Amino acid sequence: MTDKLDAKLDQAKGSVKEAYGKLTDDKKVEAEGLVDKVTGKVKEAAVDAKDAVEGFVEGLKK
Repeated sequence: MTDKLDAKLDQAKGSVKEAYGKLTDDKKVEAEGLVDKVTGKVKEAAVDAKDAVEGFVEGLKK
């Protein structure tokens, strides 16, 4: 669960950073925010995939 929370926090941090970059017209900060958001989404997808595989394996054991 912590991994998914970390991924969501990365996405939120990225959104804030991206918005701040747009507001201040700082393209570097805006790009960093976008990278943080994408990184968070990738982490979340990886956690979801891992959970799905673990669920599948548990189903096979039964």
